[in-house]
Amino acid sequence: MTGFAVATRDASVGQVSVEIRSVNARFLDLTFRLPDELRAAEWPLRELIAASVMRGKLECRIAWRSHGARSEETPINDMALARLVLLSDQVRSRIPDASAPTVSEVLRWPGVLGEADVGATLTPLAIEAGREALTAFLAHREREGARLVELILERARAIEAIVVQVRQRGPELLASHERRLIERLQTAVSGLGASIPQEETLARVRQEVALYGMRADVVEELDRLLTHLSELRQACAGPGPLGKRLDFLMQELNREANTLGSKAALAEVGRAAVELKLLIEQIREQVQNLE
Repeated sequence: MTGFAVATRDASVGQVSVEIRSVNARFLDLTFRLPDELRAAEWPLRELIAASVMRGKLECRIAWRSHGARSEETPINDMALARLVLLSDQVRSRIPDASAPTVSEVLRWPGVLGEADVGATLTPLAIEAGREALTAFLAHREREGARLVELILERARAIEAIVVQVRQRGPELLASHERRLIERLQTAVSGLGASIPQEETLARVRQEVALYGMRADVVEELDRLLTHLSELRQACAGPGPLGKRLDFLMQELNREANTLGSKAALAEVGRAAVELKLLIEQIREQVQNLE
């Protein structure tokens, strides 16, 4: 399912933000985008997200920014400054013409103005913001999931209406079709003359009509469709992830609709089978968006 959430935390060295967004995917595809200073926050948040999300192409962005110009009280990191001086001396010992860094360049050097503590300060805040963002993200997906489930149940009701109608009218339609078939066959037999015994021929006609009725009987497929719809409703009403379970039910529903279509000797049953397959495909598309 799609989803989006963002959370922020403030500290003396700056503000950290965690943004979580996702698009539809059959499996979990989790990627992180974050600065090196906050790399330590990745694995704790990765574990939190993976424990709560099973599907979706999900991206977690972590960023931080300074509050602006540093105050005069911002301390200089002596270790970072000493390291910079040592590197500068080594470079000029090998390249005598190289110029020494200016004061502004030294102050912008990572870590000189206390930036070495950014990671230690902001990483716990990033994890905290990530928890908050994940909670909002899951709530967003839950709301979207509820809407998708309602769409699925709406189409399930349409499928059930078609199945019930075919089930109720099936015997009547089949009997009418068999009567017309018998009448045509009897007319054809009567035109054969006395060379072929009519009683023997009509017995064979009745046997063929009975076999035709058995082949055209779709009650079993209709009953299984209703059973699968009942399972679908129970899955939608139950707790926990249901995407994979509904995937299986879509396969079963589609199989029964295909069988119904292959056995449809009556035009009305054939049209019903096509409508069922269209509705099942619509549900299947929505199921791909569910966790």
